[in-house]
Amino acid sequence: MCQVGEDYAEPPPPESPPAPGRGQKCVKCKEGEPVVVIRAGDAFCRDCFKAFYIHKFRAMLGKNRLIFPGEKVLLAWSGGPSSSSMVWQVFEGLSQHSAKRLRFVPGVIYVDEGAACGQSPKDRAKTLAEVKQVLHTISFPWHVVSLEEVFSLPPSVLRCCPQELAETEGAYKAAVDSFLQQQHVLGAEGAKDSCGLGQGKEKRSWPQSQDPHEPPSPAGFPTAAQTEALCRLFESVRTLTAKEELLQTLRSHLILHVARAHGYSKVMTGDSCTRLAIKLMTNLALGRGAFLAWDTGFSDERHGDVVVVRPMREHTLKEVAFYNRLFTVPSVFTPAVDTKAPEKASIHRLMEAFILRLQAQFPSTVSTVYRTSEKLVKEPREGRAGGPEGLRCLLCLCTLDIDTADSATAFGAQTSTLSQMLPSTLQAEAGTPTGPCHAVGGGPGCCWKACGRGNDSQTQVIQQLCYGCRANMKDLPSLDPLPPYILAEAQLRSQRAWVMQEIQEYLIEDSDDEAETTQS
Repeated sequence: MCQVGEDYAEPPPPESPPAPGRGQKCVKCKEGEPVVVIRAGDAFCRDCFKAFYIHKFRAMLGKNRLIFPGEKVLLAWSGGPSSSSMVWQVFEGLSQHSAKRLRFVPGVIYVDEGAACGQSPKDRAKTLAEVKQVLHTISFPWHVVSLEEVFSLPPSVLRCCPQELAETEGAYKAAVDSFLQQQHVLGAEGAKDSCGLGQGKEKRSWPQSQDPHEPPSPAGFPTAAQTEALCRLFESVRTLTAKEELLQTLRSHLILHVARAHGYSKVMTGDSCTRLAIKLMTNLALGRGAFLAWDTGFSDERHGDVVVVRPMREHTLKEVAFYNRLFTVPSVFTPAVDTKAPEKASIHRLMEAFILRLQAQFPSTVSTVYRTSEKLVKEPREGRAGGPEGLRCLLCLCTLDIDTADSATAFGAQTSTLSQMLPSTLQAEAGTPTGPCHAVGGGPGCCWKACGRGNDSQTQVIQQLCYGCRANMKDLPSLDPLPPYILAEAQLRSQRAWVMQEIQEYLIEDSDDEAETTQS
């Protein structure tokens, strides 16, 4: 309401936050001189920024309580800033100088992707030398594997192993008490042995390096045939988007195999807040909206016995870069598939440029997208509860979102695979047998090519993929260059489904009362 004598002049412009200088102090301790400005007005000194950074990492692990004391955790290290910072956080958290030491047993894995990125053998050897130098510094058990090793993986890597019972808060506390008792007993027994050690030397419970000749860990350089097969596979992919998705899939399969082979029940990845925001928008564009909770959440339980966790999801790339610079975190630069690619070369590059450009103009863009991903719930679609392994995607191992109902995903999948299913339809009309043979993997007894159904193998694989993976496989003209374990598992699933269909009418189904009694 207007009042007499009120001044209607223009309001004064808002005061801009002071730039960090000699007169400004740290917003945390109010005493130290600021060296880092994370957001507008949030200036931290060196010590407060370190405490703030470490607290984020520890709080993410402590809030979820998925990693039990004494559990083996595999750290997926790519050499980049985020994963290097994650490994450094674990390294400092396990040192004797840490206030609250981490209680899990770490290991590091590095996947050499030089062949897929077009690196020469000389450059790959140089990169591996730098990688091993950093791994010797942190003195964790490490596993250096090449991406070509996917051509020797078993088909069992694509099967979801049964997961243990839900880990309650009471079970976590019991595990902590048991771990502390074991540490107390071991400390009492090793007190005499530790007296002879010099001061300043820290006794580790793991070897300084992983023996490259210890089975079943892949060792040394891959064979020339494997390198040629991998190069032929990526050269056959038409688009850069499909190449990046295929590389991510093969990398996850290889890490999963190493984790299972060496008894790791958790895998840590260094996905930052900025990277997860970009990944969320990218997966929406790629048709993977049904799996955003698994792809961007803190934990990913799609594999069953091995859970993927993302403890760096609260850190932005700006914070990671400042921390690595201030505290000299070692990292290794390795070129990626999209290195030097233009902005519109792939959906990943386009979405990354879009998010980062918005972040430069509107500083809350990344945090808004990230907070949206936290609200996603891991619930399967109605009628598609995660059960038998046949209902999971062959590549990403997520629950299949393709059904025969009148839905958008079903219509899109049917229209995209219509041209691929035409040869099979013609063969069925010609009277060619449609049932699979009983030989697995194209052995001597396999009648796959003899029956004239060689082209039907692509249809078999496509039908066992989710909507997003089907869209990516359209950029692969032939499935022959794929690793053998994918084709063997696809054939095995098809045979199993055909046999189940043949004997379905002879199976006795439980009544509703018997099913309720069994569940109770």
